[in-house]
Amino acid sequence: MDDLKIFTGNAHPALAREVCQYLNIPLGKMEVFQFSNENIFVRILEHVRQRDVFVIQPICSPVNTNLVELLIMLDAFKRASAGRITAVIPYYGYGRTDKKDQPRVPITARLVADLLTVAGANRVLTIDLHAAQIQGFFTIPVDELTALYHFGRYFQGKTYDDLVVVATDIGITKRARDMAAKLNKSLAIIEKRRVGNADKTEMLNIIGDVKGKQALLVDDEIDTAGSLSNAVNALLDQGATKVYACCTHPVFSGAAPQRIRDSKIKEIVVTNTIPVPPEKCAGGKVTVLSIGEMLGEAIRRIHTGTSIGAMFE
Repeated sequence: MDDLKIFTGNAHPALAREVCQYLNIPLGKMEVFQFSNENIFVRILEHVRQRDVFVIQPICSPVNTNLVELLIMLDAFKRASAGRITAVIPYYGYGRTDKKDQPRVPITARLVADLLTVAGANRVLTIDLHAAQIQGFFTIPVDELTALYHFGRYFQGKTYDDLVVVATDIGITKRARDMAAKLNKSLAIIEKRRVGNADKTEMLNIIGDVKGKQALLVDDEIDTAGSLSNAVNALLDQGATKVYACCTHPVFSGAAPQRIRDSKIKEIVVTNTIPVPPEKCAGGKVTVLSIGEMLGEAIRRIHTGTSIGAMFE
């Protein structure tokens, strides 16, 4: 493991330290900061020539700053002659702009893929992309991990009366179906549509039986928690007794923590792909599971050339 080097920017250093602790290696030394004119400066403080370098940086808030940090770090490692550079992006920002669903709009998820490749990434490691086709936006290998098994183990360890797994929309149905199969529970689907470009959704229908059951909502990310609040109310109106939720990426922007606190949801289980400070835990309703060991094991397998898929078999 002497050739393995792990570095991080300012987006989520705590997660990088968890990964290094699992691998029993030190975190790489580098400077990443902004000058007074907001230009970002990066300097690697140790030898990386021909080393296997992994750069851990979720594209989370502040999204544009963290994205540019990542791009500049990749460029720095490329110019320092690193042997292989893997961009470890636990949360892939701009992933929701993955197609042209309106006239004259960009496909920003593809643009970000191009930027990462040009900057110097030889490989990408990420977790639960918003859309599967994002992998195809890259011309370099992409390894996508999933937090599904973390959530499965967590909810298997609890006792629920007549639980039903609920997909928050049609697009997340496959992931919710996999969760339902893992827990050996039934599946329901919320049909909704987004209103324009605003962070608002309109509930249309609940497909499946939730009356008299406890519901577990499954989603890949929670942003403003507006859709979540609407889904909780819709399920309770249809006769669900209690509502829980799990999501991989706790974006929790704007008024999301207050909406979660005010909602009738019992618990939201998330991962630490994005930092979750105490003030965003919504009065104890948010439970955070660590993906540090999973990321660390994936990095070890990439470095040693062994199967990542075997981790989930």
